[in-house]
Amino acid sequence: MSSKEFDVNGTDYRIVLTEQVISHVNNLKSLYNAAYEDPESFDDVSAEISSTINEIASVVEPQAEDSDLDGLIQEIIKAVENKAAEIGKELEEKEKPKKKSRSKK
Repeated sequence: MSSKEFDVNGTDYRIVLTEQVISHVNNLKSLYNAAYEDPESFDDVSAEISSTINEIASVVEPQAEDSDLDGLIQEIIKAVENKAAEIGKELEEKEKPKKKSRSKK
């Protein structure tokens, strides 16, 4: 878990990137993609998008203002994507020495 802070419209927000938050963000991204790929399905997924955004916003401190919600969610999505990239990079670095040692044998 890691804590992230964001400045949105002059307000400092803080969130802890738990597995649950990451799961909600990934679900939200999937919902956005579904709505983008099939605009006619937007009405079907819009309630789920709203619910997922509210789940994410519920763990933000302080409570997010409605006017800040869009920018805040965008910042949280970026933070989750950066965290995933960071973890991926760490895994690659851990695997590199193993591959080298295997090839030497």
